[in-house]
Amino acid sequence: MIDGAVQIRTVMHCSGSEEPVADPAAVPPRDSDWDAVCVRTALDLDLDPREFCDIPTDAAQPEVTPGLVLRAFQRIPLPEAQLMIQPPRGRTLVNFETNFYTEQGEFTRTVPLLGRQVELRIWPASFRWRFGDGDVRETSSPGSAYPDLEITHSYRRRGRVAPSVDTTYAAEFRVDGGPWREVAGTVTIPGSPQSLRVVTARPVLVGG
Repeated sequence: MIDGAVQIRTVMHCSGSEEPVADPAAVPPRDSDWDAVCVRTALDLDLDPREFCDIPTDAAQPEVTPGLVLRAFQRIPLPEAQLMIQPPRGRTLVNFETNFYTEQGEFTRTVPLLGRQVELRIWPASFRWRFGDGDVRETSSPGSAYPDLEITHSYRRRGRVAPSVDTTYAAEFRVDGGPWREVAGTVTIPGSPQSLRVVTARPVLVGG
């Protein structure tokens, strides 16, 4: 028992052998040269594994693996992309090409892992547009403001809808300023629905 974490190891003694042979099925997969159960428990609690697991200071420096980086990436609070709609002010017309876009760009985050500094370069890799009337579209483009229309949608009926956009982030990482490596996984952040009223219009003759 180490700080509430139970560790179980099984060894097998082969007949005629003086050295115990570990059962491979009983040994959990490792993320480093440190104890896998204790390290993962420390990371889940946002604690330093060296202190939590009482690892000697002269122990060999462990390797920061892509698996560890992916789990750290999944825990980072990533921003929700802000959905922009044109026409503005929460109203659009039936059978009108309503424009959607977002301006979320690339950014960086730095996290400590196993006593080392891991820098993450993060960018939006794809977007899932939910237009609120059942139609969905996936793109790699964030769209653009008028007049460069890229992501548009025409509503066929009047009423109220709640469009939103989900953002899927990809990333690269480097350890202590080393070479960049790809993070083997992505993280999707759902967007908050916005209120949009779809109305009909009729032509009116006015004086000039």
